[in-house]
Amino acid sequence: MLDGSDLYALDINGASFVKACGGPCTEGCVTLARIGDDAWALGDSKRPDAQPLRFTTEELDAAGIDPARFGLNV
Repeated sequence: MLDGSDLYALDINGASFVKACGGPCTEGCVTLARIGDDAWALGDSKRPDAQPLRFTTEELDAAGIDPARFGLNV
């Protein structure tokens, strides 16, 4: 399993981010991308200069975030 330092060593250039809001959102501020096996990047479209945070699938699951809900393969 990856740890936090491994996640931030992954290259996310070219990652395909999708809107990952939880409801009828017109602003689509939360974005999510798969960046590797068991690795995800969570961004904020309202702050494009901020680096996306990175999480394992287990961490997303613990937070109640299911990438499949947003069309991403787990």
